[in-house]
Amino acid sequence: MSRLSPLPTDQHAELAERFAFFEKTLGFVPNSLLTMQRKPKLVDAFIQFSAAVYDPDGEVDLGFKRLVAHVASSAAGCQYCKAHTAVSAKRHGIPVEKLEDIWNYRNSEHYSEAERVALDFALAAASQPNDVTDQLFDALRRYWSEEAVVEMLSVIGLFGFFNRWNDSLATPLEAEPLQTAQTHLTQGGWQAGKHMS
Repeated sequence: MSRLSPLPTDQHAELAERFAFFEKTLGFVPNSLLTMQRKPKLVDAFIQFSAAVYDPDGEVDLGFKRLVAHVASSAAGCQYCKAHTAVSAKRHGIPVEKLEDIWNYRNSEHYSEAERVALDFALAAASQPNDVTDQLFDALRRYWSEEAVVEMLSVIGLFGFFNRWNDSLATPLEAEPLQTAQTHLTQGGWQAGKHMS
C-alpha cells in the first residue's frame, strides 16, 4: 500500500501541460509524479531533467538507455522502476527477446560486447557502495565516447533518485507497467511486492 497516495492530475493547473505529455506518450501519468506534485516545482524540475537525460539527439539509443535504467534499478531493488523501464524499452524499440534476456545479458546473443560493458557499468555505478573500478571504466571507454558515458551515467543518476523515491513511498504500479512486468520480467524474478495498488 502506498505511503503517500497519488494526487489527481488536476490538482495543480500549472502541471496540466506536463501531465498531458505523459498521457499522450505513455497513456497515463506515472504515480511517482502524482505523489511528487505535492511540490509542483519539484515535478517541473524533474521533468526538465528527464528531458535532458533522454534527449533524442544523444549518442546512446533511447531504448538502450531504458535498459541501462533497468539494470541500475535492479541494483537498487526498485521493482516499480524495473516495470517502468520495461514499458519504456519496448516503446523505444527494444525487442521482447532482448528485454526478457536482460538478466542474462553477459551471455546473451541479444547483447553486443559494448552493451554488456555498459550494463556492467550501470550495475556497478548503481551499487552501494559504488563498484565502478578503473578496469571497468577502461573497458567502457573502449566502446563508448566520453559523451555517451555521460549520457549513461545521467540515466543511472536519474534512476538513483527515482529508485529511492518509489521504494520509500511504495508507489503503486499503474496497469500497463504491471502487466508488462508480469508478462516479460517474472522469469527473471520480478515481483510487484509493495508496489501493488
